[in-house]
Amino acid sequence: MVQRILISPEATELISRLKQDYPELMFHQSGGCCDGSSPMCFEKGEFKLGEVDVCLGMIDGCEFWMSRDQFEYWKHTQLTLDTTKGRGGGFSLEVPTGFRFMIHSRVFSESEYVNLAEVHFFSE
Repeated sequence: MVQRILISPEATELISRLKQDYPELMFHQSGGCCDGSSPMCFEKGEFKLGEVDVCLGMIDGCEFWMSRDQFEYWKHTQLTLDTTKGRGGGFSLEVPTGFRFMIHSRVFSESEYVNLAEVHFFSE
């Protein structure tokens, strides 16, 4: 199965630092409100998920979510969670570190697209 979400070594390192204070984390890809379109890191359970959310997979033990509407735009792309220097989104846990999470994307090939891992829709 081809994974929809990957992670860079730098993002793994930043997650490891954050897990020292917050043992369980989750991500939600912001759709452009408040903090632009960026991956937001939260302590697991601190972001309210609903039936409009889709889980793309797990990265470094963390669920990675986005809204269904946004997924419709990105379903043809593989995402990679990465980091860069700078201030992150105001609500995201990495803000004080001097780094922020970011997403790289690339379009799946035809052979990858037919072998994609399934997404999971939120259900309470």
